[in-house]
Amino acid sequence: MDLLLEIWRALTNPDRLIHLLSTVLEGWLAYVLLFGIVFAETGLLVGFFFPGDSLLFTIGVVAGAGKLDVAFIILLLTVAAIAGDQTGFMLGRRTGPRIFDRPDSRFFKRDHLMKTQMFYEKHGGKTIIYARFVPIIRTFAPFIAGVAGMRYGRFVAFNVFGGIGWVVSMVLAGYFLGGIPLIRQHFEKVVLGIVLVSVLPIGIEYLRHRARKKN
Repeated sequence: MDLLLEIWRALTNPDRLIHLLSTVLEGWLAYVLLFGIVFAETGLLVGFFFPGDSLLFTIGVVAGAGKLDVAFIILLLTVAAIAGDQTGFMLGRRTGPRIFDRPDSRFFKRDHLMKTQMFYEKHGGKTIIYARFVPIIRTFAPFIAGVAGMRYGRFVAFNVFGGIGWVVSMVLAGYFLGGIPLIRQHFEKVVLGIVLVSVLPIGIEYLRHRARKKN
């Protein structure tokens, strides 16, 4: 239990993650863990509590410190993100109605599902891209797309584009900014700022949607 708690804390703290990779999770174990977390957050409905943007940014900082191969980790996590969304999409196609009827539990909240459904109805297929940068919505968006019957080829295009953009932007932001002392001193605030900037397209689209409704 102590090890799991330490791993959790390390995922969003560069110094802790560097220490973890240098002691417990050396070599390929580190890459397997990071792949699994990104896949679970985007592909399994119970993965919404995993860190997403903050984890990728932290990974970029760690790669900038020379503890991870930046090119390989970007490729690996992009595959994880795309595969995760594909899994969520297929899950929605095959078991959607039954999942909607499930009662709340410790790891499943119907409210998250309903909010994502409203988000999808408002933004359509672009939700798959937008959702990459929105916690919780990111986990449920591909599932809702599967339930809604989105054409598979269209979903794949949005999924690949969004997965690449999300992983590359977040990891490289950490890679290039993580070595700046001011960034490291205010790491949590920086991560929050990145998340706010990343959701700007959603805000712009929302304002356009309201303007169209008024017209």
